Amino acid sequence: MTLNVFGDPIISCCNDPLTGYFRDGFCNTASSDHGTHIVCAVMTEDFLRFTKSRGNDLRTPMPHWKFPGLVPGDKWCLCISRWIEAEKEGKAPLVVLEATHSKALQFVSLETLKKYELKKQ
Repeated sequence: MTLNVFGDPIISCCNDPLTGYFRDGFCNTASSDHGTHIVCAVMTEDFLRFTKSRGNDLRTPMPHWKFPGLVPGDKWCLCISRWIEAEKEGKAPLVVLEATHSKALQFVSLETLKKYELKKQ
């Protein structure tokens, strides 16, 4: 069973667009996932511009990778290293902690992640 950062069973990040390394909606990972796509984040204009400036255009669709292209408001399983880089630059998107893989805690503290928690309404 995969756990989230709270030690509970991980919930789905998003099914529309279908996200995750395995394109199953969950921010799961495997040894073949060199980007470690484990942070469920809500895309913002700032973050999309930031990641494009770092060579990763998340707006442009790439059908051969089953990638639809993202817009602000979409939820997506991000690489932990890119999220940390964005956080250091003041561009980190909000995070759905219940859908973020527990492995994220090997790279960043829960305290830091909680600063970016998407609050339930």
